[in-house]
Amino acid sequence: MNLSQALPAHAAWFDLLDDEQQARVLQDTAVAHVEAGTIVEHKGMIACSWIGVLEGLVKVSVGNAEGKLASLTGVPAGGWIGEGSLLKREARKYDIIALRRSTIARLRGDTFYWLLDASIPFNRYLLHQLNERVAQFIGKAEYDRLLAPDARVARCLAELFNPLLYPGNSMRLEITQEEIGFLARISRQRTNQALRTLEAAQLLRVEYGAVQVLDLDGLKHYGI
Repeated sequence: MNLSQALPAHAAWFDLLDDEQQARVLQDTAVAHVEAGTIVEHKGMIACSWIGVLEGLVKVSVGNAEGKLASLTGVPAGGWIGEGSLLKREARKYDIIALRRSTIARLRGDTFYWLLDASIPFNRYLLHQLNERVAQFIGKAEYDRLLAPDARVARCLAELFNPLLYPGNSMRLEITQEEIGFLARISRQRTNQALRTLEAAQLLRVEYGAVQVLDLDGLKHYGI
């Protein structure tokens, strides 16, 4: 993968940097191709890089000693995750796991901190991302407790099309029903039923291995 082409396409913050900053980011970003099921970042590891998804789909999840798992969110191509742990210089509080074969970028932590010191536009971008992330998790805590499965699937899909967190995505996302079920924490069969209900409501179109969103605002507010 040509990183000088991939970063402008899958990192909305890259074009906010000046030439010197872009050159250092290109130099200090490592790229890895991982298979489905690979743990990209382990819970408990000290954060030393900012994680970007250049291709594919990952999930952020937590678990306990009894083996219970909970998916917190999905991150499609164009998303960057883990800035909170970097800012606090602490251990990750979650696992990042590839749901499909993915291409992962890791921006070195010292370069991340250098950008914070050197670029006001980068700081502004990060502030907006953190604010949007907080709103996303507050909303998720609400709908996980209050909404029926159909509405949970609707919100789960709407999250993946968030223009601030995942800019550049079209209204079509390559994602399987099994992957949606992982993120919404419901069975594949129940996910299929939910997708058919949302399709009948003309909010989306189910394609082979993909979902085409027809009404993003409708998905955000479905079930209210």
